Amino acid sequence: MSDTPGSPVGLHRVIEPAGVLPQAAQRLDARAELWPDEVRISVERLNLDAASYRQLAEAHGGDGDAVRAAVLEIVRMRGKMQNPVTGSGGMLVGVVDEVGPESPLGVQKGDRVATLVSLTLTPLQITDGLADWDGRGEQVPAAGHAILFARSIVAKLPDDLVPELSLAVMDVCGAPALTARVVQQYVDKDIKPVVSVIGGAGKSGSLSLAAARRAGAARTIGIVPIQAEADRLTAAGLADVVALADARDPVALAKAVEEAGGPADITVVCVDVPGCEHGAVLSTAAGGTVIFFSMATSFSAAALGAEGLAADVTMLVGNGYVPGHADYAIDLLRSEPGVRNLFEGRLKAEGQD
Repeated sequence: MSDTPGSPVGLHRVIEPAGVLPQAAQRLDARAELWPDEVRISVERLNLDAASYRQLAEAHGGDGDAVRAAVLEIVRMRGKMQNPVTGSGGMLVGVVDEVGPESPLGVQKGDRVATLVSLTLTPLQITDGLADWDGRGEQVPAAGHAILFARSIVAKLPDDLVPELSLAVMDVCGAPALTARVVQQYVDKDIKPVVSVIGGAGKSGSLSLAAARRAGAARTIGIVPIQAEADRLTAAGLADVVALADARDPVALAKAVEEAGGPADITVVCVDVPGCEHGAVLSTAAGGTVIFFSMATSFSAAALGAEGLAADVTMLVGNGYVPGHADYAIDLLRSEPGVRNLFEGRLKAEGQD
């Protein structure tokens, strides 16, 4: 490679097109050799983001072998895992294999870590053909290597949690941290907000409900599409009110939120299906805030929908990073039995307990 450090944001790994950042690149150089400020990870498990996995599963009719082949082809062609339809990827866990002498990431060889940057910008090679993955879940046992840059984000896995559980939490750790920040901003103005979380029984949704309550929300509303999820979220005790609604039906969603004590001052969108933008806006109070954490979100639909509804709402894009987000999410998992039960139940259903 080179004796001089690479670009801290990974420009030196971009093959095409020239001049773009790794996330926007069509193809990355995923060779194992390191620049002095890089870190190589021996991959143990990938976590595909929910929107990407749903798209792949639906595109291939639930055929696990076809989904596996599609993921392998994406990684082979692009040198990273970036679904060409959703544009999203996920993250991974593994063991630090080599640390460049000028890396600032603070890890050492042998550390088990989770990458807190997207697979859409992480150089990646798979060497086992994903032989241990049946293609039927978001978590993907894998062998290969990944490269982290000087400005990548990485966290050591806690010793008291199985890697699968840590991975599931860290995959969505930006959501609760930003939710808590926004709720706190309301509380600092002596406003205790009503917070509605669309997709409240999911990973990011359950953590966001717990974060909103901890930060001082006056009421938390969990919106789910089916009774089974309503039962699970009710048993978890994370929401003051659990309501059934199809988030793709704006009128039905707004009515459900209103009947649950809304409209919401803060709406957090955590679903992995498209078409939920207008309902989120319509169910949010004038002057309120909508936080989009779903990679299925159409941000043009959100903006134009708010304009068309004459809705005075602030819309935030959850970018997955808030300082301290991993530790905060892990603390919520440890301290909130309802969150942990939902996560462990999800892993068990996917056969990864």
